[in-house]
Amino acid sequence: MTQTTVLLLAGDFVEDYEVMVPFQALQMVGFEVHAVCPEKEAGDACPTAVHDFEGDQTYTEKPGHNFELNHDFDAVDPSEYDALVVPGGRAPEYLRTYDEVLEIVQHFFEADKPVAALCHGLQILAAADVLEGRTCTAYPALESEVKTAGADWEDSVTRDGNLVTGQAWPDHPEWLAEFLDCMGTDVDHAEPAAADD
Repeated sequence: MTQTTVLLLAGDFVEDYEVMVPFQALQMVGFEVHAVCPEKEAGDACPTAVHDFEGDQTYTEKPGHNFELNHDFDAVDPSEYDALVVPGGRAPEYLRTYDEVLEIVQHFFEADKPVAALCHGLQILAAADVLEGRTCTAYPALESEVKTAGADWEDSVTRDGNLVTGQAWPDHPEWLAEFLDCMGTDVDHAEPAAADD
């Protein structure tokens, strides 16, 4: 049996939790995850931003970690991947200006492969023109963008075929569980190891 390989699109000031948690969680269940960024190679880093909800009218932003990429963007052949993860943060705003990024996203939709997008990651999907007729969610301030791209809006984690979307990192448990289910990975019945007497 071949190992499931997931492509993760990162960029400078990607949201810290939204890149770190899926990257590590998908590795934890045995997937190979290639984290890439345009114009960067394996070993390069993307600075991250921590977005938090502290009672203001919008999220606050603080410096995060340096997220190390583990694959060269120029070496990506989307046909070699089983699924795609698109985290949020500020990175999607500029990543959507790269034709190569949009072409990668379009491949996953044309091939009907699982795609998990979170928060501002939907900006990339909207720019790739793959949301027409879909039902999805994103960071709430993007509702008009998502609707303009032709999608129906939901206010919670949503699965539409092979597309799984969430509003922000607090959705991780449900969003990741739906994505894993979409890929046929059953984690609902994990049993804790018995303690030695």
